[in-house]
Amino acid sequence: MSLTVPRLRAVTTSPIACKICEEPSALYGVIDSNRSCLIGPQTSLSGVPIYYRRCEACGFLFTDAFDDWDINEFKAHIYNDEYIVFDPDYKNARPSGNANVVTGFWSAHKANMRVLDYGGGNDVLCATLRTNGFKEAVTYDPMVPEHSLPPAGKFDLVTCFETLEHLPDPVAGIGKIIEFVADPGAVFYSTLTQPDDFDSQGMSWWYVGPRNGHVSIFTKQALAAAWGKHGFKTASFNAGAHLAFRTLPENWGTVTQ
Repeated sequence: MSLTVPRLRAVTTSPIACKICEEPSALYGVIDSNRSCLIGPQTSLSGVPIYYRRCEACGFLFTDAFDDWDINEFKAHIYNDEYIVFDPDYKNARPSGNANVVTGFWSAHKANMRVLDYGGGNDVLCATLRTNGFKEAVTYDPMVPEHSLPPAGKFDLVTCFETLEHLPDPVAGIGKIIEFVADPGAVFYSTLTQPDDFDSQGMSWWYVGPRNGHVSIFTKQALAAAWGKHGFKTASFNAGAHLAFRTLPENWGTVTQ
């Protein structure tokens, strides 16, 4: 990220409404805009402070610094050619691993399933699913030109890995995701929720990284509230893997037990 960052929203010391539950959210902490999620050597400081707030009610941690940016500014300052340096698993390791997880859960149903990978970045995950025998697997990512055309129809399963933490407006962003979900159907997604000792770690927790585009850091309560705004339930397999749905297909019983 360059030293001069355009259009950062002005900081106010007054609490603002939580982006999810609308309860007061005071300033919580500040880190340099070049702070990434990589453990180990970091890039040099940019000199640009990014302030985060935390909701008093649901615990949601967020910054509104980039709320006035358009898609081109995000591409220029975060999702640029250097992004792979700060997220080296983005291209192959993560989508390949996630495809194996999806196959493990849904292999019994793959012959009849339409799957959409939302925010996938590239087609590695879907290519693997197609190779593994899934009826249809489509990639959609507004940030990637070759996958930026919205697909037609509804999908039995929408996967959404490491995407929610990148949403400046999580409720609106989830609204766009669920446009593609069949009913019955579900969203299988990943985002790390705040650990039990977050009050001790605070802004030093590794997952808070504006250089990676991590602008929304959830608690389980915040996740439930955000999906609940759209009538969806959410259940967690662990701190990082979750399922959201209105109605689950009856024949998925073994997947969710």
